[in-house]
Amino acid sequence: MQVKKVLKYGAIAFAAFFLLKRPDDAAGAVRGALDSVFDAADSLAQFVSHLS
Repeated sequence: MQVKKVLKYGAIAFAAFFLLKRPDDAAGAVRGALDSVFDAADSLAQFVSHLS
């Protein structure tokens, strides 16, 4: 349980550091992640539409 908490706070600290020190790169990373999610949703929608 303790390791999970340390990893969680470490990830939050890294995200905050990344956001404060390199905001353009952080925005690009978020944009890339959202593009991936939207692409996956579009692919799933195409798959489901081809089933019928």
